Amino acid sequence: MKKENDSGCYIRVGTTLYKIVRRPLISGDFIEERQIWNYETLRQDHSKDFISQIEKYDGFCSVPDHIHYRRTIGTFLNRYDPVNYQPTAGDCQLTLKFFRHIFGEQLEMGLDYIQLLYLKPLIKLPIILLVSVERNTGKTTFLNYLKAIFAGNMTFNTNEDFHSQFNSDWAHKLLVGVDEALLDRREDSERIKNLSTALSYKAEAKGKDRYEIDFFTKFILCSNNEHCPIIIEPGETRYWVRKIHTIAEKDVKMLSKLKKEIPQFLYLLLNRELSSRQESRMWFRHDLLVTDALRKIITYNRGKVEIEMCHLISELIQIKELEEYKFSVNDMLGMLKRLSIQTEANQIRKILQEKWKLSPKPPTYYTAYLFGFNGEIQTIPDRVARVYCVTQRQLDEIMSAC
Repeated sequence: MKKENDSGCYIRVGTTLYKIVRRPLISGDFIEERQIWNYETLRQDHSKDFISQIEKYDGFCSVPDHIHYRRTIGTFLNRYDPVNYQPTAGDCQLTLKFFRHIFGEQLEMGLDYIQLLYLKPLIKLPIILLVSVERNTGKTTFLNYLKAIFAGNMTFNTNEDFHSQFNSDWAHKLLVGVDEALLDRREDSERIKNLSTALSYKAEAKGKDRYEIDFFTKFILCSNNEHCPIIIEPGETRYWVRKIHTIAEKDVKMLSKLKKEIPQFLYLLLNRELSSRQESRMWFRHDLLVTDALRKIITYNRGKVEIEMCHLISELIQIKELEEYKFSVNDMLGMLKRLSIQTEANQIRKILQEKWKLSPKPPTYYTAYLFGFNGEIQTIPDRVARVYCVTQRQLDEIMSAC
């Protein structure tokens, strides 16, 4: 960011004219932006031959590099921004103390993560998820600190932004941060997982055609929900989840103090030796990313649906005095949704077939016993479906395993 408010200059990218302006921030700094301009206004403001002096480019490209930054690559303008701090030798103990608070016993891995962002921005890295129900933990400060370093190369998304088809505002960024993340729909988690390892992606802006880009974005999520901020299944290797505790000494000027140490911190990253080597597609070996906070989310996501299924079936068997309970996947899905439990037919089918080792019967007539919205039991005769059959004895064995 610059501190002087220049009058601006003009460039032409493709057939579009832009004016380079410096928008003032409440901090007193200025951030450089490109605003679409028109030729008539340009002619009114400048002499007739001024247009011939404008820099011209064939289009935009995104080539991240913080050490040997290039504004132009061939005849294309780099929309990736340079880091506005120069590494400077010096002390950054406050920054290291803050990182120790965020990453705890995994401090060296945390420093590796930021160092890789700075030196090797094209490397794929795990999705960081910081969780805590406590307040004053520093999660938001961590996001704002990274924003201070990487400036225009980082943006903040809301949960709703991942539902939108328009993504051109963040698809070119190095980092996407999400504060108060709650992405408990399976399609949300699948999308972020796929994006975290994607090499290319289709960017789309409103009113414009989609176009393919190289994709190097990393995601950092923060959430107050420690149980289910996002759906993570067993064996997932793309998440690094950390539980963050309250900062012992509250300091309202923490962020501004951390910003003052950015040049010294970048110098440390530039000269520090990595503590890890690339051992997976997300750089870090998977077992190093397995934390208690990750296990907690996996257990909740996997266990809640299964346990509720057991309780529903057990109650129906006992109340209706059934020797065997027959039900379809849609029967169970409907009852779980009435309990506001987020799941899908595929997850239920996976539990029944892979965990409970049950096989569906061929389509047949059966009497369905289901819990309604008010807890009453509905009896629906002559329903036709592929059904699963469970006895109380089988259910006892399954519940003991849960």
